Amino acid sequence: MSQFFQIHPENPQKRLIKQAVEILRNGGVVVYPTDSGYALGCHLGEKPAADRIKQIRKLDDKHNFTLVCRDLSDIGVYAKVDNTQYRLLKTFTPGPYTFILDATSEVPRRLLHPKRRTIGVRVPDNAICHALLGELGGPIMSSTLILPGESDPMTDAEDIRDVLGGQLDLVIDGGFCGMEPTTVVSFTGEVPEVTRVGKGDPAPFDV
Repeated sequence: MSQFFQIHPENPQKRLIKQAVEILRNGGVVVYPTDSGYALGCHLGEKPAADRIKQIRKLDDKHNFTLVCRDLSDIGVYAKVDNTQYRLLKTFTPGPYTFILDATSEVPRRLLHPKRRTIGVRVPDNAICHALLGELGGPIMSSTLILPGESDPMTDAEDIRDVLGGQLDLVIDGGFCGMEPTTVVSFTGEVPEVTRVGKGDPAPFDV
């Protein structure tokens, strides 16, 4: 059975954050809250953990993980951002958006779209998530927690533990954090393109 941490959604306990990050660094698969629902996450360099996430969600090799980042400086390590894109990202991060950008050489090949060198990145507006990223010092490789055959994500941490506990190393209970997915904006063309409408307002990106 996985470990289960109840972490305060506004004032995360440092001791529990440190323990959670240690689990990530040791190759663990963690469920954690974001500003648009719970996510499955692992350390960027841990391929076995990423494979476990794919197994939980029954995903194929074409699935794109998202890099959940602390801030724009983290995004700049893994994605190519020009001045116009930077201004938009600065305005709308942190927030419930996922941005598709051209990847840098820092991104492992196995995380890239098989036909395009792109990567999804985001900066959630969630105190627990921010604390985890700050302690980790890098991004969390993540996927929305939607079970096979379901269209909606799981929203209750205790339910997640009951259903998936044997396949996870840690479930972080941060209370209800929504169930609407992020709005996805692609910056891979000449103008921004909203490819999925979710929690974030798409209007600023409609060109």
